[in-house]
Amino acid sequence: MIKAGIIGGAGYTAGELIRLLIHHDEVVIDFIYSTSNAGNAVSDVHQDLLGTTDLVFTSQLNNNVDVLFLCLGHGNSKSFLEKHQFSTSTKIIDLSNDFRLMEYARFRESEFTYGLCEYQKEEIKKATHVANPGCFATAIQLAILPLAAQQLIKEDVHVNAVTGATGAGTSLSPTTHFTWRDNNFSHYKAFTHQHLGEINQTLKQSQQDFNSNVLFVPNRGDFSRGIFATAYTKIDLSLEKIKDFYKDYYKDSPFVFVSDKEVHLKQVVNTNKCLIHLHKHNNILLITSVIDNLLKGASGQAVQNMNLMYDFPEDQGLQLKANFF
Repeated sequence: MIKAGIIGGAGYTAGELIRLLIHHDEVVIDFIYSTSNAGNAVSDVHQDLLGTTDLVFTSQLNNNVDVLFLCLGHGNSKSFLEKHQFSTSTKIIDLSNDFRLMEYARFRESEFTYGLCEYQKEEIKKATHVANPGCFATAIQLAILPLAAQQLIKEDVHVNAVTGATGAGTSLSPTTHFTWRDNNFSHYKAFTHQHLGEINQTLKQSQQDFNSNVLFVPNRGDFSRGIFATAYTKIDLSLEKIKDFYKDYYKDSPFVFVSDKEVHLKQVVNTNKCLIHLHKHNNILLITSVIDNLLKGASGQAVQNMNLMYDFPEDQGLQLKANFF
């Protein structure tokens, strides 16, 4: 059994991570660090865990823990690591955006490997530090990386994606109140979303002559969780040939499935799956990609990364049932 520590234990991603690790056969949670909740029962914050765990939040750290998960707000992971020193044998998985870009990936003597499992599984297996991808970035990259791998992206890629309310985190803002979100729909950060950096980075690594634009419009949906992303671009190949590329690209990926039928969110919410559907209209290829933003887009993928880093079965602890009805 490996000992896991969780930093920033009160948020949505930490709540999902705690649920996953409690039921993981190879992991025991050593501590859940939260200065604002120290001494409180974890189930007082994550109320669905009542009767499942007696864990209590703490303000004390075990600097020799085997694996450390950073579930902190963006910009806070680096400052936390600068203030706290951990054993050289401690593996770190960061769920923020602090180390995803190559120019920021180096920290002290270590370098964070970008943790998109379907993109660079072998590199993750050898890594000691992993930067977990963003939720939108996961859905979008899984939608278009098979095209980049075949050097097929020659035109701009237009992306429209909708995320649930949990994508905004637990902190309240004018656009997260129920009265604003309910029966409402809006876009934000059009063409400038922070996940574009990691998306473009990976596309450039996969297709060196990639110089097109990813024109991304993120949207807020009036549901709790999930991401429904559509991407389209010009491709002259037949739909059958493109499907072959996608199925071959994901043949060793236990969580990505190419569906011949149209896909929807209820197929993936509460799972670590990504479902992809391909549709051709004349020379326009439409790719639909759906994930759970808190699982495949965050904590599920973090556990998937941990499994690879410790040579556990990639899907261990992640065989989850969708809430279909």
